[in-house]
Amino acid sequence: MSTPRKPLPTPDGVTAPYWESVKAHAMQVQHCNACGQTIFYPRGLCPNCFSSDLAWQPVSGKGKLHAFTIVHRHPNPAFAADAPYVVALVELDEGVRLMSNLIGVEADPEHVKVGMPVEVVYEDVTEAVTLPKFRPA
Repeated sequence: MSTPRKPLPTPDGVTAPYWESVKAHAMQVQHCNACGQTIFYPRGLCPNCFSSDLAWQPVSGKGKLHAFTIVHRHPNPAFAADAPYVVALVELDEGVRLMSNLIGVEADPEHVKVGMPVEVVYEDVTEAVTLPKFRPA
């Protein structure tokens, strides 16, 4: 029996620039030119001032672990071989938070701590899809 495939993101008109930047290993997030807010997740309007004057700006890829959980068992069999793994809420230095995985800690996930510095790494999953993941910095 073959292992089921993991779901992958499906970019749309709003999110495509983000996924293209990740594919290029140079993550960008939105910035509102009207109020100066940095925005993540990608959207058509600024959640702060409702302006549509948004631009894409590169981010450092550095941040800190804001919150996390260690998954020991996942209901989707496609993730079974990865357990245990860390699902992380990362706060980038630019102020936005994004959900990802913390890698490089699989052998000792109990040493993961809120506030630990992390940095982005890119996992080229397919020719079309790259996922941002994080490792301890």
